[in-house]
Amino acid sequence: MASGFLSYLDSVKSRDPAAHSRWDVAFYPGVWALGLHKVAHWLYVGKLFFLARLVNHISRFVTAIDIHPGAKIGRNFFIDHGFTVIGETAEIGDNVTIYQCVTLGGTNPTTGVAGKRHPTLRDGVVVGSGAQVLGPIDVGEGAKIGANSVVTRDVAPGATVVGIPAKAVPVDSVHYSAGFVPYGTPCGEDVDPARVRVAELERELDDLRKDVEMLKAQRQPAPKVKSA
Repeated sequence: MASGFLSYLDSVKSRDPAAHSRWDVAFYPGVWALGLHKVAHWLYVGKLFFLARLVNHISRFVTAIDIHPGAKIGRNFFIDHGFTVIGETAEIGDNVTIYQCVTLGGTNPTTGVAGKRHPTLRDGVVVGSGAQVLGPIDVGEGAKIGANSVVTRDVAPGATVVGIPAKAVPVDSVHYSAGFVPYGTPCGEDVDPARVRVAELERELDDLRKDVEMLKAQRQPAPKVKSA
């Protein structure tokens, strides 16, 4: 158990350059929230719903992170800073990272599989700060959700989505350094899908204008030569 806990602290430290030691990580609110959630989830599975909710409320008071006792969470889950809400039927895979002010929110269960209202995040997903991931959708393995995005549809594995509503960013416009990508957010100016499409349309319009000018030049009659 001790080695597993130390391994978890190391996994968090590898994703947060602000952490100077395991002791730093051990006092993160996200670490405390996850530990208390394990207790609450154990009580929830045992149908001790009142006690599960009591632990949940204590955790929310102490950490400012609200994880419903029913949520299923995998290994090495890291919430950076806090102020996050995770719903009852949310499912989170291994090595997932969520930043502050994120909501894994629910919709009417009739819109998806019966009883499933919240999203599923596969292994290695990164969710940027302020993002809202809503409904019984599936966020594929290794996907990245940019800060302040609103995601209401499935995200393909390995994709990067940004915006409201979130749209996939062209692969060739994502410029990341090697290793872990904080906040899951591309920082270049050419990653906004709407801006990229507008730029493409402007280039197409310029080409059309050139073609029109060339056709006009070809249709102009040759100048008349005056006789001597």
